[in-house]
Amino acid sequence: MWKARYLYVILLPTVVYYVLFHYVPMYGVVLAFKDYQFNEGILGSPWAGLKYFREAFSMPEFTQVFLNTVIIAVGRLIIEFPAPILVALLLNEVARKAMKRFYQTVFTFPHFLSWVIVSGIMTNVLADMGLLNQLLVALGWNKVNLLIEASSFRWLLFGTSIWKEMGWGTIIYLAAMASINPELYEAASIDGAGRRHKMLYITWPGIRGTVFILLILAIGNIMNGGGFEQIFNLYNPGVYQVADILDTYIYRTTFSDGGSFSFSTAIGLFKSVINCVMLLAANAIIRKRGEAGLF
Repeated sequence: MWKARYLYVILLPTVVYYVLFHYVPMYGVVLAFKDYQFNEGILGSPWAGLKYFREAFSMPEFTQVFLNTVIIAVGRLIIEFPAPILVALLLNEVARKAMKRFYQTVFTFPHFLSWVIVSGIMTNVLADMGLLNQLLVALGWNKVNLLIEASSFRWLLFGTSIWKEMGWGTIIYLAAMASINPELYEAASIDGAGRRHKMLYITWPGIRGTVFILLILAIGNIMNGGGFEQIFNLYNPGVYQVADILDTYIYRTTFSDGGSFSFSTAIGLFKSVINCVMLLAANAIIRKRGEAGLF
């Protein structure tokens, strides 16, 4: 450590950040087991035991919110997770570097738009008097209400998320592909391998470890439903039954309906425990398949 002391000095700000903003605040988890009083503070508030956990599990809407969180999260794993992998594999096959950079820029640009802007675009396009419905009426067809129809709203979430984040997700995979020895492709060409065989037997094995690590992290984040910002900016009371996840439910009950911080912390702790279990299980399963895993 003394020989590498300058590297540790460079690392120190990051360590301090995580200690101050990620580890020290963990004592606030005790809020889930207390009747929080502003004048008493966290440590001075009386203990409530499992009161808020029982209250959460007994609420009639909690089951639906929990199911929505799981369904949306699993849908993201099945539909959204493979998208950047496929795009990265296709971009890797583009021979001209200028075109490759152009496509990557086009795909990556939406990531830098906030969900507030994206939701505004979606509203202007898909609302009752939006661009899409005006076009449909002009063609003599019936209007569609994708923003308020429960049957289509989840697909709208998946589609907008893919459009916004797909290009950004390809960066990691393209970086992994860049580390593959080019001599492997040359040897494969000499042996008569085509692009499909190179992709299956060289490119895919070269990025498979990265894919599994990101898959473990995605599974360990499953109870977050894929992101509060997107759903909060796109959903409305008409689609609460299919779009309301734990994060949006906590927000609404805490800041809109006068819910308590202890109740919100209890649900947050419930989510974290499930995420931790899923992370450990995913890592164990992938390690049994012979992959490196996270630990």
